[in-house]
Amino acid sequence: MNIFYKIWQFIDSIGKGGKKVTFIKKQIHRKVKVKKRLSQAIPLSNKLKNNIDYFSSLYKDSSDVIFRSFTIGNTEAVIIYIEGLSDLQKLDELVLENLMNQNSEMADVFESLKNNIPISKLKKVHTYKACIDSISIGNPIILIDGQIDAYVLGIEKYETRQIEEPSAETGIRGPREGFTESININTALIRRIIKDPALKMKSVNIGKYTKTRVIIAYIEGLVDNTLIKEIENRLKRIKVDGILEGGYIEQFIEDNPYSPFPQVLYSERPDVISANLLEGRAAILIDGSPLALIAPVSFFSLFQSQEDYYERFLIGTLIRILRYVFLGVAIYFPSIYVAVTTFHQEMIPMDLMLSIASSREGIPFPAIVEAFIMELAFEALREAGLRLPRQIGSAVSIAGALVIGQAAVQAGIVSAPMLIVVSITGISSFLVPRYSIGLAIRLLRFPNIFIAGFLGLIGVMLSFIILIIHLSKLRSFGLPYLSPIVTLQKNATRDTLFRYPLWKFNLRPHLTGQFNPKRQKDNLKPSKREKQ
Repeated sequence: MNIFYKIWQFIDSIGKGGKKVTFIKKQIHRKVKVKKRLSQAIPLSNKLKNNIDYFSSLYKDSSDVIFRSFTIGNTEAVIIYIEGLSDLQKLDELVLENLMNQNSEMADVFESLKNNIPISKLKKVHTYKACIDSISIGNPIILIDGQIDAYVLGIEKYETRQIEEPSAETGIRGPREGFTESININTALIRRIIKDPALKMKSVNIGKYTKTRVIIAYIEGLVDNTLIKEIENRLKRIKVDGILEGGYIEQFIEDNPYSPFPQVLYSERPDVISANLLEGRAAILIDGSPLALIAPVSFFSLFQSQEDYYERFLIGTLIRILRYVFLGVAIYFPSIYVAVTTFHQEMIPMDLMLSIASSREGIPFPAIVEAFIMELAFEALREAGLRLPRQIGSAVSIAGALVIGQAAVQAGIVSAPMLIVVSITGISSFLVPRYSIGLAIRLLRFPNIFIAGFLGLIGVMLSFIILIIHLSKLRSFGLPYLSPIVTLQKNATRDTLFRYPLWKFNLRPHLTGQFNPKRQKDNLKPSKREKQ
């Protein structure tokens, strides 16, 4: 590789004039980059100076990469680590102090390191690439003169957020633990719930520069093996510079990227992830993200909350029915109001019609424009409340809604009934337990208002039919999006529109837990204790 640099310097000294010289420089620069990338896979040199020169050129202008030279007896050695990712206290007290106090030569370096350094994670690597991967995640490497191996010390340490209650999935009952940005903590939280060795976790790295660690979690014997292979194939197909959040993964692996509806569920609660694993699904955990992805999912699973199962089934069923009722309100209430007031006034009772007509007197806009104005204002206030600091976000959104709404009515820009309709619609959208499906509802509201303003109730029915057709065509890793309703699975419908008692959940969902369908023992219905 040095000969390429010498040729480069020679050509560069000739001058920058001429297209031929520029072309030669580009070709050599490309070959140098390829040579350097391929050199990462070649074995380490047994000369310490060559190894140090390589890593020094690789980490040039990186002030946080530390090269600590020392001697073991009469042999030169160096430790390479990244400041802030490694535990310096362990490095000083357990590693350097023990190695620098040795006076004799080490016959078997690895055995000597294992016997003298009290570190549980210690391994040998042989290539530049393996060394770079270890240094990048915070594990220092030891290079010793005359040795063709490097020794990796498992003493990574970096600041992590404490385990707290999930802010986006709060609840009255259930655990108060949520995932953090550390993938090791997240896997431990799942393992603390599911203690069986059948819980498997496969790891892959994605991202040319970030090399983000991604783990596929599943329970062997419950999950379909073809699902795991499909997830692995979709993850390995991702060739990008970096992965910063689970949303990157979601957009690369979903079946229909043009649909507004999410085909992967995400959660930051270990109990939610564990419950889905027990039903034969798979989870995808991403290092640096507190949200884990779940696949496959159905439309109905997006409206299920963890508290549906922690409360008695009558309460859970009532709350779930309310969600579906107000789902229809959130999508179609403004469009129905626009359609009825514009084309179908005869459907409104006379007293109510007179009240609406009197409130609309003097309004310069038709109902469709009114609806667009108020919906846009409501969405703007909602986004402002999310993006502003917590201390003022809620105050601004509430005060803004009250002040702007009242001022708009008094100014005669919008009518009071329209303000009521938009308010009820906004509150209805908050009943959806998953933020991702809430975004789809907010998006669908605007085309529905547009269609209703031009076609009336016929347009509303047409949009409803198109929506059902679209949902029927969707798949989540091969699972029909409207299952188990469209697949007519009687047993699986016990956990869709209604929530049956837990003692009736004898079988797992057919399309996800078919390889081990039995979930619990039969006849678990509680009964009075028999008299002795």
